Amino acid sequence: MCCIFTSKFETIFFNFLVKKNSIFFHLFSHLFSKVRLMTFFGLISFFSILFSANLTAQEPDVQKGKSLFNSQCAACHKLNRNLVGPALNGVSAKYEKDWLYSWIKNSQAMIKSGDPQAVAIYEEYNKVAMNAFPNLSNEDIDNILAYTDYVPPKPTPPPGAPVAQTSSSSSTNDIILILLSFVLLVLVMLLYLINKTLKSLVNQNTVFADQQNNKKGIPIWKAFAKNQFLVFCSVIFLLLSSAYYAYGYMLQVGVDQGYMPIQPIHYSHKIHSGANQIECQYCHSSAKKSKHSGIPSLNVCMNCHENIAEYNGEEDLEKGYTKEFYTNEIKKLYKAVGWDENSQSYTGDTEPVKWVRIHNLPDFVYFNHAQHVNVAGVDCKTCHGPVEEMEILYQHSSLTMGWCINCHRETNVDLKNNEYYQKIHEELSKKYGVDELTAAQMGGLECGKCHY
Repeated sequence: MCCIFTSKFETIFFNFLVKKNSIFFHLFSHLFSKVRLMTFFGLISFFSILFSANLTAQEPDVQKGKSLFNSQCAACHKLNRNLVGPALNGVSAKYEKDWLYSWIKNSQAMIKSGDPQAVAIYEEYNKVAMNAFPNLSNEDIDNILAYTDYVPPKPTPPPGAPVAQTSSSSSTNDIILILLSFVLLVLVMLLYLINKTLKSLVNQNTVFADQQNNKKGIPIWKAFAKNQFLVFCSVIFLLLSSAYYAYGYMLQVGVDQGYMPIQPIHYSHKIHSGANQIECQYCHSSAKKSKHSGIPSLNVCMNCHENIAEYNGEEDLEKGYTKEFYTNEIKKLYKAVGWDENSQSYTGDTEPVKWVRIHNLPDFVYFNHAQHVNVAGVDCKTCHGPVEEMEILYQHSSLTMGWCINCHRETNVDLKNNEYYQKIHEELSKKYGVDELTAAQMGGLECGKCHY
């Protein structure tokens, strides 16, 4: 009923407009045509948005592909170089997608069927067949291929970053500098003229001509030199202060706390010991059985870096360092050990790495790592500090004699599973009347224990 009433009303209204004035008729017809046109374009836009949303939903996800690549593929493949298998960057352009689906899900079946491409890859890579991944769906494979084809955009400077100055700005700065120099020169000249004028006025003034007011007293230094008591006290004070500062300076001789040398190959303990949580004794294995902790052999580094040729860490980078910087340091390691990335083999052309020693005790001091690490159970951080937080390793402790003695006085002997100290601990604990003995009470302060 409402629709019928509306249509009748529109008919009567339009007839009225036509009879009264044709201009209103043309105006309203133009407006109605605009409304119809806008409605038409609105429908087209609505369906196009729906269509584009469907297309977007079907696009592969690069982030999911990266996660799948790291968990399923990274053990044998890299993006930009060969490993156990070929490099996967741009692999979707080399082979058809249906063939890749079949190859990834069951490569061995394709080799047995005699597929020429499958057999060629099998022969090229030492007849090592790729593992089958039947659980990966076509969508998962599309995501992985999207990640292998992804080219990251060039980094853009953040808002507020400094922009290189143009020649016009530099010329403006030069003009300002010249003007300031001119103003400074004028001020110097004015001060000179004022000083000259004041001197001439003083010389012309007769008030200062009185000779009685110009009598000079005894200089302070002469009065000080004539007072023997002040001279004696001053000499004693200077001798004592000089001895104090000389003694403090001599105490710092040989103390290298905070020493942080630059190594020929940058090694980040923050990444290896902190982010990757590698145990200290995995690299410094001699610390638990030898006097010295030892410098790790480069073969220990290659246990991991045969398969890690570039830095792909997800944690925040240290200020001033980039992923390219760490990757270049890995290249230095490859050059030192003679590792060829393309053939995945050693060439035999090696170079020594001249590491700079950081912790160094005097020759007359005896220190045994095995005695402290293996027997006493001292944690590495006790002497070396929070190594897992150090981007560049430095000497954390002073390593002075007083520092060692304080540690022996404060550290109790651990008797758990330590039969070597059990008998002597029982006898000495009765002697000192204590339940637990410190390293000092066990003879840790004897001179011959640390000095030859």
